Amino acid sequence: MKSPIIGGLNEKSLHRELKYLYLDENSKAEEIVSGYVVDVVRSDGLVEIQTGSFSSIKRKLAALLQQHRVRLVHPIAVETMINVYSTDGSLLSGRMSPKRGSIYSAAAELLYIPELLGNPNLTIEILFIRQEEIRLNDGNGSWRRKGISIEDRRLVEVTGTAIFSELSDCLHLLPEGLPSPFGNRDIADRLKGMNKKAKTRLAGQITWLLRKLDLLEVSGKDGNRFLFDRR
Repeated sequence: MKSPIIGGLNEKSLHRELKYLYLDENSKAEEIVSGYVVDVVRSDGLVEIQTGSFSSIKRKLAALLQQHRVRLVHPIAVETMINVYSTDGSLLSGRMSPKRGSIYSAAAELLYIPELLGNPNLTIEILFIRQEEIRLNDGNGSWRRKGISIEDRRLVEVTGTAIFSELSDCLHLLPEGLPSPFGNRDIADRLKGMNKKAKTRLAGQITWLLRKLDLLEVSGKDGNRFLFDRR
């Protein structure tokens, strides 16, 4: 196995590798557009790779959308191999993370930009990926990881995509088989690859976003719990 490059990287590997997927001979990388550095400029519009939170790109995205078509690309890991290396690049251990992302995980980021969703210039492309998370046993990480630092992430494979280009596409954030009406608990019960607390939080994020987009309405209560229906 190839050992990681330790330190000295301003652009993380996953961001760089995803950017290359959208580059061709007619496109340009790291171009200034409307005062912002854009990852990829193509003949059919701009491509922004966002591996982190949408909260940090909200202002930039709103400015670019005024005059340009923008494809916002966001990876969600459906499988993560965690490899721990020594500072000399030797592989010490490896294990598969129990966390499994899915299309529902997109709600946790989309809730930062509800006012931009449905903009005709915006397409959000979710890439479902398998990735390697590179950790370094350097003594500088958190006490929870016993001093092991998270150094980088690398793309292993793109396994699928989901496109959000219209408001109604956000209804795909609701799991199949929900009763009518349904509550957050019904959504949480259908989420996989996360613990109970994370399921409850994500279910609340999904219904908050869909209500903000006027795609859900409150149709009643079950005790203290709100019940919802699609509009």
